[in-house]
Order: sequence, then C-alpha cells, then structure tokens
Amino acid sequence: MAIPETVGHFINGRRIAEAGRSQDVFNPATGRVVRQVALAGKATVEAAIAAAAAAFPAWRDTPPLKRARIMFRFKDLLERHSDEIVALVTEEHGKVLHDALGELQRGIEVIEYACGVPELLKGEHSKNVGPAIDSWSEFQPLGVVAGITPFNFPAMVPMWMYPIAIACGNTFVLKPSERDPSAPLRIAELFQEAGLPDGVFNVVNGDKEAVDTLLNDRRVQAVSFVGSTPVAEYIYRTGTANGKRVQALGGAKNHAIVMPDADMDNAVSALMGAAYGSCGERCMAISVAVAVGEETGDTLVAKLQQELQ
Repeated sequence: MAIPETVGHFINGRRIAEAGRSQDVFNPATGRVVRQVALAGKATVEAAIAAAAAAFPAWRDTPPLKRARIMFRFKDLLERHSDEIVALVTEEHGKVLHDALGELQRGIEVIEYACGVPELLKGEHSKNVGPAIDSWSEFQPLGVVAGITPFNFPAMVPMWMYPIAIACGNTFVLKPSERDPSAPLRIAELFQEAGLPDGVFNVVNGDKEAVDTLLNDRRVQAVSFVGSTPVAEYIYRTGTANGKRVQALGGAKNHAIVMPDADMDNAVSALMGAAYGSCGERCMAISVAVAVGEETGDTLVAKLQQELQ
C-alpha cells in the first residue's frame, strides 16, 4: 500500500517538512486515510513566529496601495484555482462540492473587501477641537498576529482573519485544523504567488502544543479563534494573561421557532438546509426546532419525515 503524503507547514515563503509527530487525515466519505499531517512542535511554531516578526517592519512600511495590488492578484489566483481548492476541501472535510465552492466564495468576498484597504486605512483630522488644538488619528498595525481555526470551514474561516490583518500591515501565523489541512496550505502558496513577501503569511499545522506556543509567545500581539466554547474560554484566558488582544468565538445552540401560522413548506425547507447544509456544521446550523402548539408540531414532524424520505 502506498504511503500517504505528509502535509507539512508553510513558513517564510515555502513548504516545510517535519519529521516529528503526525496524525492521519481521513476522507469522511470513504473512511480512507488520504494523507498524514505533521504536528508542529514548539520549535517549528517559534520559527514561524520569527519569520513573521522579521517580515513585519518592511511589510508595515509597504504602502497600502501596493498591499492592495497583491490582494487583487490573490483574489484572481483563488478564482482560477477554485476547482483545485474545492476538491481538497471536499476530500478532507466531506462537504459536497457545491458547499465547498460556496465556502471559498465567501472567503473571497473578504479579500475583495481587503482590496479597498487604501480607503479603509485613511485617518481622521479634526481642526479646533479645543483652543489651539487639532485632533489627528491614524491606524497602525500591531505586528505579528495569529489565527486558530476549526475544521468545519477550512478555507472560509481563516479568510475571515488573515486577509484583513495582512492588508492592514500585520504579519500572520495561521494554525488551521489538523483534520483538513491541505486547503489552507495550498491557499498560502497562492498568496505567495500573488507577490506576498516571505514571512508575511505562515501556516503551521498542529495540536494543543502549537496553540500553546502561539498563546505564550510574547511576539504574538493578538489572536483570533473560532471553535468550541471550552477551547474559546481557554484561549481567551491564556492569551489575555499574556497581554494579547484576543477574539475568541465559541459555539452556540441555534433555535428555530415554528408558529401555528407558518408556511410549513418553507419552514421545512429552511430547517433541512439549516440542519444538513455543509454537513450540518455551519455556525448557524439549527440544533433545536420548537413548534408552538401540538397541531403545529404534528404537522411539522409529518412534513419533515416526508422530506427526509
């Protein structure tokens, strides 16, 4: 049997292999192991942070217009390589191709917003806010920032974070889910191909050891996280204790209330999409449907059973 390829890391502008710990990456549709993913140790994560820290001064001083040009090229490359990225998402995550394409398109929308960074970063100037006093404000990048993202949207959720952060002059270390690591790495290569300087965007695959290294390293100024509530609480507590700005987005239980006068066909269609779209793993997936009144509940259950069959 052929040995599966090992997905490594992307540090300082190139893929990096690692001979340490690894784990299997499965295709959920078949149950087969399709790849191995390297799990970064502390030294590997620190190398990514060092690369980002070294790249920061020059990137911070790069005019926003030049940063925007890279974003435009990045968007174009993502669109031209969309079939390849979508196939990687589907193979490792399990969502159907249509859902994987929708995920990528939502991520590209964030990059489109980042293309407007020259306008977004304009400061403000107010004259005579007080006697002989003018007020002037500007936006300044923080430095090295990090993102820790979940398995359910391996392309989209990371793109909620790094395009804006990088367009604003920060450098970035991404720790995606080790369950579906290939799409984030391929996207990083395309970002580099678009003209991004070495070290501005780095990707390290790993588990808690990689996360803890990011949270405890003083060179990392801010962390953004999406995932389960217990992990969000841990990341917020640990990151803020180390003086970092932390955005930690945890889980939720979403409820649908079905009233007696509801259009049942539309209600059933909405519930099916919310419950099962993207393998039932959307952040807004419906966990609980509440029917108001026994008759409403009976009608809803009957129509749901019919739809499921």
